[in-house]
Amino acid sequence: MVSNQHLRLFILCFCFVNTAFIAATEDENNERKPYIVYMGEATENSHVEAAENHHNLLLTVIGDESKAREVKIYSYGKNINGFAARLYPHEAEKLSREDGVVSVFKNIQRQLHTTRSWDFLGFVESKYKRSVALESNIIVGVLDTGIDVDSPSFDDKGVGPPPAKWKGKCVTGNNFTRCNNKVIGAKYFHLDQEGLPDGKGDSPADYDGHGTHTSSTIAGVSVSSASLFGIANGTARGGVPSARIATYKVCWESGCTDMDMLAAFDEAISDGVDVISISIGGASLPFFQDPIAIGAFHAMKRGILTMCSAGNNGPGLFTVSNLAPWVMTVAANSLDRKFETVVKLGNGLTASGISLNGFSPRETMYPLTSGTLASNLSAGGYGEPSTCESGTLGEDKVMGKVVYCEAGREEGGGGHGQDHVVRSLKGAGVIVQLLEPTDMATSTLIAGSYVFFEDGTKISEYINSTKNPQAVIFKTKTTTMVAPSIASFSARGPQRISPNILKPDISAPGLNILAAYSKLASVTGYSDDNRKTLFTIMSGTSMACPHAAAAAAYVKSFHPDWSPAAIKSALMTTATPMRIKGDEAELSYGSGQINPRRAIHPGLVYDITEDAYLRFLCKEGYNSTSIGLLIRNNKNNTTKTEYRCENFKRGLGSDGLNYPSMHKQVSSTDTKVSEVFYRSVTNVGYGPSNYVAKVWAPKGLRVEVVPKAMSFERPGEKKNFKVMIDGVWDETMRGIVSASVEWDDSRGHLVRSPILLFRSGSNYS
Repeated sequence: MVSNQHLRLFILCFCFVNTAFIAATEDENNERKPYIVYMGEATENSHVEAAENHHNLLLTVIGDESKAREVKIYSYGKNINGFAARLYPHEAEKLSREDGVVSVFKNIQRQLHTTRSWDFLGFVESKYKRSVALESNIIVGVLDTGIDVDSPSFDDKGVGPPPAKWKGKCVTGNNFTRCNNKVIGAKYFHLDQEGLPDGKGDSPADYDGHGTHTSSTIAGVSVSSASLFGIANGTARGGVPSARIATYKVCWESGCTDMDMLAAFDEAISDGVDVISISIGGASLPFFQDPIAIGAFHAMKRGILTMCSAGNNGPGLFTVSNLAPWVMTVAANSLDRKFETVVKLGNGLTASGISLNGFSPRETMYPLTSGTLASNLSAGGYGEPSTCESGTLGEDKVMGKVVYCEAGREEGGGGHGQDHVVRSLKGAGVIVQLLEPTDMATSTLIAGSYVFFEDGTKISEYINSTKNPQAVIFKTKTTTMVAPSIASFSARGPQRISPNILKPDISAPGLNILAAYSKLASVTGYSDDNRKTLFTIMSGTSMACPHAAAAAAYVKSFHPDWSPAAIKSALMTTATPMRIKGDEAELSYGSGQINPRRAIHPGLVYDITEDAYLRFLCKEGYNSTSIGLLIRNNKNNTTKTEYRCENFKRGLGSDGLNYPSMHKQVSSTDTKVSEVFYRSVTNVGYGPSNYVAKVWAPKGLRVEVVPKAMSFERPGEKKNFKVMIDGVWDETMRGIVSASVEWDDSRGHLVRSPILLFRSGSNYS
């Protein structure tokens, strides 16, 4: 807010005899616009001292003592270092080149909003229903890289003590001295004690930033003016800002071991968490060789739902991981914003690239060269200078220039990207050609932009067509896009472990997500990148998973007695179908994008008991000994009874499980489709209700629901139905065929289940 004093200063007229000078002064005041000069995190200096430093910086640019004091609007100095002032564009540009200035940007008037991911889901903080008292009783366990409890996202001001059910501990260590009423527990697991970075030591401290980012996405409190060097400025918050976080550090520089993850699961279950979020994965393994599947099964037995990331190996098929039906597997979709980093050449040509470039140019243009022209290799030397591999470029040919690197390896060699290679040679910026389009923006160590292949070719042609090529890379800007769509990196189904269970289950925002970051981590991950930030932008199904975990916690806060399967069903059957389906359809996003507000009132749920999972495993071919590993009695290391599959009725139908989605992989030799799915739904609505089945199916496929209508008299009542699918797989049908069944009570409850048939041996497999 601008004070009356500042307003008076702004509109003040200076009465000079020279009327021409008066007019010029009025024009000057009319042209000045408010800018924010951001200088990073505030130091321990007093607010008064910070304000004087800001004035001196303004004075160096404006050159007039009284004018410098007049145009300054406000000094930030308690937590944020910076100031607001009315500036000419050329003054703002000069300030952006000053040492200690991170960014300078216009003060545009905006409506109060979050950093988009939760608002994009329709989860606007001021409009959705919340029970703060119940939500504060929810504990989410996060298995990740640790946490930075000092992040403003985990401020516990006004937060009461941990729930009485909490049995965990706060284990302190190097760079981690406390928990609080927001982050109520912290433990670390590094059982092999190998590969520990020098000087860091074992502790829950987050040296990577990943765990801090995911945790704040789940339960971070609202923090205004959050951004990455001015990019994506807004209010950052988690989906359940009153919930508690318990962190379990299982990932180190060398990776995340199975034994550490399993130990963390064991602790988290005993500690009393309600939901587990784990954005970790690897090669798909049979369930009993998979620590996440094992840990999640035991969590399920104690009423804890485990949310897992689908993996980042897309867009190819059969790439999805975390496949157990008792976990919720989350794909990554886009928001309605993207980040563009524009490159302008000396001939006027512009190319819109992608990156997270927080650097504003200090010059109008910079000399431009290519990796090929900057080569220091003699004939027959090792390496590829055209792609800017480490050791192939000469400092004398790079210093002060923007360097264009052709498409090649993702890294510049030696584990470092092209931005690191060019900066090490004192280059001014880097333009990298992409082999394939990408939707994921990454931070650069110097001014940088990744451009499409065709644009890169034009840049190369320009460099070779003139004696003095020039270019400038502008700071990244935010633009809009049509959304949601599945991110290119997000792993796709079908799966090979349980071929008739559709994975991923659901999608959530995971592309270019702004959330909290650790003060112990560098912006780019390079050890020599000394920049620090309270927030950063990351992409991956790792970012999607905590969105779904928060949604699960939100549903749990309204229905604390619901089983993990019921919560999972509520999220899946109320999900929003994708606007942009893509060739892989439900193989990329499952039931659709999460819709937390609808999920608290799903109408009907597909519940699954522990015994039902065991019968499913029998149908899948797991033997009694293997199943015994899941139901072992920990007190005496024996199974409670000898489990024999032949003594139990196996799961019925094509998939053998009461799953919210329906999926079948069909052999390439099959010309006819004939499948049956048996389902049971539980009424979780209020009072009597009547549901009618609505079917959507493509031409050539018949989908019949028996019965077509169901009536419920009371909550908790169960009804059974079956879905029969028949058709002929002809040459006109693609390898992926989608259909759906939706139960409608005409009172706002739409319980939707996707149906997907995949024909192996098609062009998609």
